[in-house]
Amino acid sequence: MAKKYVYFFGGGEADGNAQMKETLGGKGAGLAEMTRADVPVPAGFTISTDVCEYYYDHDETYPDGLEQEVQRNLDRLESMMGKTLGDPKDPLLVSVRSGAAVSMPGMMDTVLNLGLNDEAVDGLAQKSGNERFAWDSYRRFINMFGDVVMGVKHEEFEKVLERMKKNKGVENDTDLDAADLKKLVTQYKKVYKENTGAEFPQDPKDQMWKTINAVFGSWNNPRAINYRKLNDIKGLKGTAVTVMSMVFGNFGEDSGTGVCFSRDPSTGEKVFYGEYLMNAQGEDVVAGIRTPMAIKTLSDRDPKIYKQLVEVKDKLERHYQDMQDMEFTIEQGKLYLLQTRNGKRTGVAAVKIAVDMVNEGLIDKEKAMDRVTPAQLDQVFHPMIDPKAAESAKSLTKGLNASPGAATGQVVFTADEAEQWVKDGKKVLLARKETSPEDIGGMHAAEGVLTSTGGMTSHAAVVARGMGTPCVVGAKGVVISGKTMMVGEKKFKQGDFVTIDGTTGNVYEGALPLMEPKISGELRAFLEWTDDVRNKARREGLEQVGFNIRTNADTPEDAQRAREFGAEGIGLCRTEHMFFEEDRIKIFRQMIVAENKEARQKALDKLMPLQKEDFAGIFKAMDGLPVTIRLLDPPLHEFVPAEKEAIKELAESVNVSVPKLKAKIDSLHEANPMLGHRGTRLGITYPEVYNMQVEAIMTAACEVAKQGVKVYPEIMIPLVGTVNELDVMRKDAEQVAERVLEEKKMTIEYMIGTMIEIPRAALTADEVAKRADFFSFGTNDLTQMTFGYSRDDIGSFLPQYLEDGILEDDPFAVLDQEGVGQLVKMGTEKGRQTNPKLKVGICGEHGGEPRSIEFCYRVGMNYVSCSPFRVPIARLAAAKAVAHDEK
Repeated sequence: MAKKYVYFFGGGEADGNAQMKETLGGKGAGLAEMTRADVPVPAGFTISTDVCEYYYDHDETYPDGLEQEVQRNLDRLESMMGKTLGDPKDPLLVSVRSGAAVSMPGMMDTVLNLGLNDEAVDGLAQKSGNERFAWDSYRRFINMFGDVVMGVKHEEFEKVLERMKKNKGVENDTDLDAADLKKLVTQYKKVYKENTGAEFPQDPKDQMWKTINAVFGSWNNPRAINYRKLNDIKGLKGTAVTVMSMVFGNFGEDSGTGVCFSRDPSTGEKVFYGEYLMNAQGEDVVAGIRTPMAIKTLSDRDPKIYKQLVEVKDKLERHYQDMQDMEFTIEQGKLYLLQTRNGKRTGVAAVKIAVDMVNEGLIDKEKAMDRVTPAQLDQVFHPMIDPKAAESAKSLTKGLNASPGAATGQVVFTADEAEQWVKDGKKVLLARKETSPEDIGGMHAAEGVLTSTGGMTSHAAVVARGMGTPCVVGAKGVVISGKTMMVGEKKFKQGDFVTIDGTTGNVYEGALPLMEPKISGELRAFLEWTDDVRNKARREGLEQVGFNIRTNADTPEDAQRAREFGAEGIGLCRTEHMFFEEDRIKIFRQMIVAENKEARQKALDKLMPLQKEDFAGIFKAMDGLPVTIRLLDPPLHEFVPAEKEAIKELAESVNVSVPKLKAKIDSLHEANPMLGHRGTRLGITYPEVYNMQVEAIMTAACEVAKQGVKVYPEIMIPLVGTVNELDVMRKDAEQVAERVLEEKKMTIEYMIGTMIEIPRAALTADEVAKRADFFSFGTNDLTQMTFGYSRDDIGSFLPQYLEDGILEDDPFAVLDQEGVGQLVKMGTEKGRQTNPKLKVGICGEHGGEPRSIEFCYRVGMNYVSCSPFRVPIARLAAAKAVAHDEK
């Protein structure tokens, strides 16, 4: 039996269903499911994603028999509608739409009103009794076909339209009459011929196949490729193509079109949300050409249609058990649904909708957890304008609050400039009259997006919400001209600072101070659900129940913030960061350049009480939780001065000549410092440095314990490559720790472990584990040494590697499970062979990355550690890993 490539829907029956997204795309599956559910949907058929896959695998050709299968389904559509494609008296018109398994709004192509030609337009005018409608549909079709199929820029048609409106002295397209639109069609065909060298095609079948080719071709257009890359969409066959009978929102004032959501996609509130335009087609709503009306006003204009639309959105939300994004058309008082899909939403909305739907009994907690991605949760922690600054700041204008969060940056007016300025290290705010799919790269690079036109379902609004980028749209007080922007009477040049608040819609002059949000309400409840799953995790061969989330924190403030976000301890406290404060760096430099041990110890004696206070503050913030403190790791040259004045000042403080000091500083520089005199090598050559740090740690632990604080210090020796290094360092650390405990007459439980960041340490982990209470994988350096990539210089070739598919991901952002991951797995397993109670965690940047967290869970780690603001994301990712493992 021949493979099926085309799936029909209409008349209450459909070949497909909601479970066939991979084959029919989200749009095709949704149309099939709505047809089965007796929702009013125009009839049509969907050409599967298998054809798109074949198309690209076979030099842009189609499988045998496809044309005949499409023709059979077209015959069925014509029979059902009682009309024929190309009939000069009563033509069937169709739309041709794209739709992949994962929603990619605006990234691929659609053509409406296909089937019109010079004869059919007269037939449509006579049959409908509405000449204006017929010619309006024809000019729209020429524009879309020219743009999408033949590559004639939309702006070429728009210039002609704007000139005609100006000559007639009208503002809107709807003010043009049938005679005007006839002339416009003639002028559009002229634009088409000038740009293509051919007459506008009159054969509807030719129109249809050229359009199908273009829609399949749009799967690999630059904006679609960029969107998939930015949103990490992989493994899809391609797009499906849906051909469906047209329904007309531009028939007159009793017709219209709109986009609506069953809940607010920005806030998650359970309110009917959306926009519509009367006497319009779908592109008018999303393109920002006319300002649409709020969906609630439809209840006054047409109560019957509004009531039906509410019933449909409620039915679809119950059916899919998720917030729905719907496109609809009203044709002469009759409602049709053109699409439904699970709506894209902000992080705030995702959490609220998930929690509310559990409370409403629509879904359970496990499904709620699946509804929120780590990336969406990350959005919840976007900054807001400092309330104190907001009180005194005067809003220059107000637009629509399209995507929440505040953003500040230097204003630029093109997407290309946004990308370039960000590459140059600047933070930018992209301001446009309206955005288009081509702007996707600049929108991703920008801190925020501001448009002067468009509504809440415009391209800018939908894409920014999906990215979690703060966005204000439809700010009518903003007028953009070239490289300047007028906001009211205030003029802004490119590079001037502007602040927007995507939560309120306000636009401000200058760079206002921003504040990070805190966990509360639905978010707190949601994260507690994730903890319930995570804390019950049981893994074979591991005594510990649960999978912990720690944080990387070097100050009491960071530790406290992380604890508020749910951190269950500190997995990495970098002691070197403490030395950079002004009152310490001078003393630390004196220690570095000291000519003998006595001078070095003198400086260290000054540093010890300062380090002790740092550790005491962190222990207090983490009362009752473990704190892993890494002893000094970086090479010493990073701490010495380079400026002449600073060198002179240091020379005077240690009583040596400037030339002599400069020679000492120069001697500290190494050809390859990341593989040089650092980490445990410093501890072995200068044991007094590590001894001072251990003394500070244990003294602080004793002092806070006397105050009632429960303290669990974990002393971490960095950059160990052999067990012999760790053996030397452990003996020194134990000797100092026991001396302090004896002097203080205290008993404190403490651990001594090591950071596994050298491949040899992982390969010999069974030996290393004999002298370690815990392993913490430092995957930043482990990745660097395994790949042989410098993380500081990888940017010179990484983009090419990613583009060519040599690497699937940046290995410093996503853990390389096949290479580096195997060292992690081996190190964990071998370590526990000789030390079954070995505690294992990760403290590199990968500790906050969802896929890496899942891997860490699978290989048996006790915890992951990440930056404070990624703790909630790690809590969710860890819970998903546990739930996935249990299925």
